[in-house]
Parts: sequence; structure tokens; C-alpha cells
Amino acid sequence: MRIGAHVRLDSDPIGYGKELGADVIQMFVVDPQSWAKPSAHPRQDEILASDIDVVVHSSYQINVASTNNRLRMPSRQAVDLQARAAADLGAFGLVVHGGHVRNEGEIAAGIENWRKLFERQEEKGGFAVPVLIENTAGGDFAMARYFDSIARLWDAVGSYGAGFCLDTCHAWAGGEDLIGIVDRIKAITGRIDLVHLNSSRDEFNSARDRHANLSEGLIDPQLLAEVCRTAGAPVICETPEEGLKDDLAYLREHIGS
Repeated sequence: MRIGAHVRLDSDPIGYGKELGADVIQMFVVDPQSWAKPSAHPRQDEILASDIDVVVHSSYQINVASTNNRLRMPSRQAVDLQARAAADLGAFGLVVHGGHVRNEGEIAAGIENWRKLFERQEEKGGFAVPVLIENTAGGDFAMARYFDSIARLWDAVGSYGAGFCLDTCHAWAGGEDLIGIVDRIKAITGRIDLVHLNSSRDEFNSARDRHANLSEGLIDPQLLAEVCRTAGAPVICETPEEGLKDDLAYLREHIGS
């Protein structure tokens, strides 16, 4: 099992990954709060030459589901461009949040917008790397908070080869029990391509996305380790940096590397 962490945009990604003893790193290719277009990474050759695997996280403002054209259209373009930048780094996927709509009446349209993203990209030859849809922590009208919503989404996009990223803090905050979660999500998606292994600072079903280190959060660390063992996918910790090395050491001790 390959275990690693998210690295800062301004870091030396491979150097920091080696410092952590990481097998895999997650990184951005643009400022995650911006609509900037990706440019060539200054350490691209080093990243490509490394044995450390790479996955890219898309920028946060992307909302493919939105019924607002002024948000949805640039979101579609950003997914395409960031997937290409991810491919240039040899990444195995691009993580994209499920997004949300404004009210219950728009949910069907939000799901259809996700389907159109894949359908239209397939006409162009597909995305440069697999798009890994991540479950989200909050929002009553989110596409990927509740597992019944994810099932509806997967009915629309699963046939296009969409991948899935399971975030443990998001599931906890979203009100989904972590006991047996791997079997339940695989029954819907048939796959887990990546695990974001995070504890939570907040109570179950809080809808608050605040990550915590494994020893500090409210989720039983042994339960988190069990999720990783059963998922059988690469693991990325997005926990606070001050306790990150301890988090990785705990995982290596309890699930191996």
C-alpha cells in the first residue's frame, strides 16, 4: 500500500515527499483559490523521474454541477486543463470535488451536468488522466455528500470511467458511518482509487470540513487504519503539517507501506 501526503503549492514536492518517506504525494498545479491556467511546473523533470507517485488535486472553486453557466463553463475548462497538467507530471489522477446546486429542484440538473462533462470530453478523446470524484462534507444539495446522492451520480457517470476518492473526514462530517464504508461505497462505484485519510475536529454529521491529525481528532485512529486496509488504494494524508509525520508513522505501523 502506498502512503503519503498532500504537499504545499510552493514546496519542493519530491524533496518534501522524500523527507516524509512518502510513496505518493498529492499536489496542486495552480493556486487552488484561483481560475489561473496551469503552466509548466518548474520541477517537472524531477517529478517525472521520481519513484514517488503523484496525484493532482483540482482547484477548490470548480463546480461542474452548477446550473450557473458563468461557474459551470469555466469549471469544465479548468478540469480539462488541470487534467492535462496532471498528465504532464505523470500523475495517476485528478481529484475533483462533487460540487453542489442551489436547491433540491436543481439536483437532477447537477447530475446531468456531470454526465455532460464526461460525454463532451469523451468526444474529444477523454481526459488526459482519470477524474477522481471526491465525496464532500457539507451541503444539503451536494452531489457527493450522501451515499444515495453518490449512487445517483454514479448512474450518470460510472460508464465513462469516473474514479472515486474517499475522504474519511468528509464522510464523517457528512453523516456517513465509517464502519463498513469501503464495502458500501464499492457497492455503488465499484472502485476506490484514492483515500484521503483525515480525522476530524468536529462531531459526526457536523457538515464541517476541518481536518485533524489522527491523534487529535474525534475519529478512532484504528477505524481510520481499517478503512485504509480494506480500501486497497493509495492513501494521502491531508492532516495538519505539525503532526503529519506521526500520522504517516501510525499508518505504516498499522497497515504497512
